[in-house]
Amino acid sequence: MKKVKSIEAEGKTVEEAIEKALLELKLPRSRVKIESLSEEKKGLFGMAGAKPAKVRVSEIPVKENT
Repeated sequence: MKKVKSIEAEGKTVEEAIEKALLELKLPRSRVKIESLSEEKKGLFGMAGAKPAKVRVSEIPVKENT
């Protein structure tokens, strides 16, 4: 059985985090499952307190004919 690839990534937005993960996994969006772990949070007036968005992207296993 093949091990499923999974990665967690962060970005300024959820979309940016997803794009980073897709590039690292070298997979198209249609071949992955995306879970949003946390939304980005902006700091007050650009000050400290901002938090990046975080996602987990997992490869969808392909069924092999045996």
